Amino acid sequence: MNFQTLKATVALRAFGWAKIPMIASLQPTVVEASETRLVIKLPLTWRSRNHLKSMYFGALAVGADCACGLLAMQFVERHKKAKISLLFKDFSAQFHRRADGDVHFSCDAGTEIRELVEHAARTGERCNLGVTVLATVPKNGPEPVATFVMTLSLKARGQIG
Repeated sequence: MNFQTLKATVALRAFGWAKIPMIASLQPTVVEASETRLVIKLPLTWRSRNHLKSMYFGALAVGADCACGLLAMQFVERHKKAKISLLFKDFSAQFHRRADGDVHFSCDAGTEIRELVEHAARTGERCNLGVTVLATVPKNGPEPVATFVMTLSLKARGQIG
């Protein structure tokens, strides 16, 4: 873990404890963070698994939320001209197979999200973007265990400064 991913992990967990304890209780870790891509790992533990000893679909939803949401929050926090609110307008999931190990959630929509943040700040209008998050279990190979599509919705709430 490098300094950037450590810093992002600490920020995500602190946000979880302060605002959404369910996130913090699942102990997400940022595995990869860049301008274009974010990967979150959720460990398969007694807190995250179901009665079949695979990851509970609610925990999978939290992982998808974190991967897309944290990538978006990076751009929202860096934007200096407007305060921007972020929420998810809708959420869909396709489950392909059981997640029987630690799950990695990857979101590769950094460029599109940055452009959405800039557009929301410039226009003041609510802006929406469908974002895909793939969930994989690395110990089982690169095939996705689930695919999530969530609509990220942003709106500028006023100018800063």
